[in-house]
Amino acid sequence: MSLDLAALDNAPRLLLRARLKPLQGTRFQPTGFPEIGAAQYEGPDGTPMLLVESPQSMANRMEAVCWDKAADDWVGPLKGLSVIKVNDKDGRSLTNSVLEAHRINSAYILEASEGKMVQLLKDDLSQMDERPIDYRTVAASLLRYDVGSILHGVFLVKKGDKWKGISEGRVRVPRALSAFIEAANVKVVSSGGVKNDHIKASKGEEGRTSSEGFGNVPFPRDEFVSPDINAYFNLDLAQLRGYDLPESAYLAVVSLALYKIRAFLEYGLRLRTACDLECDRIEIQRPTGFELPALSDLEQAFPNLINAAKPDAKFELTTVTYAGSGKTNRGKEAGGSADERDGNDEEDGD
Repeated sequence: MSLDLAALDNAPRLLLRARLKPLQGTRFQPTGFPEIGAAQYEGPDGTPMLLVESPQSMANRMEAVCWDKAADDWVGPLKGLSVIKVNDKDGRSLTNSVLEAHRINSAYILEASEGKMVQLLKDDLSQMDERPIDYRTVAASLLRYDVGSILHGVFLVKKGDKWKGISEGRVRVPRALSAFIEAANVKVVSSGGVKNDHIKASKGEEGRTSSEGFGNVPFPRDEFVSPDINAYFNLDLAQLRGYDLPESAYLAVVSLALYKIRAFLEYGLRLRTACDLECDRIEIQRPTGFELPALSDLEQAFPNLINAAKPDAKFELTTVTYAGSGKTNRGKEAGGSADERDGNDEEDGD
């Protein structure tokens, strides 16, 4: 089937708001940050506000719903899109550009296979070393090797002489698709708990302390309630048009963004153990007259969209080998203390 996206033709942005609520009960746990914990603040009118999920974490989560970790591939409807896979020296899957920190700029990608990706990027971008950056050329290269970098942003920079030739670290692609979740009129729900040691309640063995995991350890816990939890999504259509992509490729990229939004709202709202939400309704804020396609319609449309775009987009599956050590076959989790995916943002953690 085909998608009707005509209402987006002249719109500079697609803005959506999804009304959320806890799946069970009334309490939820927001994301937390080192040193400050939960991000509480006052709105312009003094309303007590809370950041439930940050833009950098939302980028992770919208990518995670697109990847089948068991199959180590795109989810079924998205198979055929560009991606860079990284194997270890024994040929086992290590990570990939969908789940990896900094996407195509990950050290596990750029330092793999004796700099194979570095050379491919140099072949595409080195002509801009002493000229203004042509982001049409950049977008064409990203489209070919890692379509996610077009939507979620990338900063192509790395120190050292061998990295020269990728436009000297001047290539910064901002996010075209961004999102966050915030709650209004929040109230704190204070509780707590204890880690029980059923062998010795005080300090465990002689000389061992609770910091080493022995003994009973009480702890405080803050959760929140709110009558108004919203996820906001912003797709910068003007930015995408500025890349002058072939029409078939542009439609595939925009449809991929819509798929990410729909799939996240369907499958990705269990943000933490104590933060399990559901979507109550979706509101299109701009442009008027647009209706977000159903997830089933997007799933049916994608094989044709990818096939139509391939001749112009030149989607590739690139495989490289990282011979170093220090990373297990876990990819990148979509939350927790390792939420950093974009060099433009601070790290976000639970």
